[in-house]
Amino acid sequence: MALLPRPANEVAEQLPQHLPALRRYARALTGNVAAADDLVQDCAERALSRAHLWRQPGNMRAWLFTILHNINANNRRRAAAGPRLAAIEDVPEPSWPADQLERLMANRTLAALRQLSDDHREVLILVAIEGMAYAEAAEVLGVAIGTIMSRLSRARDQLRRLTGEGTDEPAAGADAA
Repeated sequence: MALLPRPANEVAEQLPQHLPALRRYARALTGNVAAADDLVQDCAERALSRAHLWRQPGNMRAWLFTILHNINANNRRRAAAGPRLAAIEDVPEPSWPADQLERLMANRTLAALRQLSDDHREVLILVAIEGMAYAEAAEVLGVAIGTIMSRLSRARDQLRRLTGEGTDEPAAGADAA
């Protein structure tokens, strides 16, 4: 068995611990489990094949999230150029028991999250869900920390409006926003 070069070996050793967070981020970005798994697989393959590009010592988590983010952005650009088709079995049917308020709120929040712009959704996921520091999220997205703070503030405000949280109006009134 041939030994991997040092950077490839380190990436191969550390990559598995980051897979759950990469999957969560990919699923939140794509809204589709199969597409998210493909995205994570592409990210892992790219990280391993380009391990020599990882700056050591460096933040591998941020590097992996940057790779995933860039692959997703490239996929979105390609998809925008092509037709938008979905198989009927991939279109979810909204249904939930009337007494399941928590599920209703979760579905409302997820629907509102999907309505956010890509920039706002990405920042909200990285900081609020993945728990990244502003500097780490800025590194992943390739923007300034101030941009992260601004986008996060706007994303949270828009999410509140879309879900009707913090207002006396129901969320349906937020659809006009």
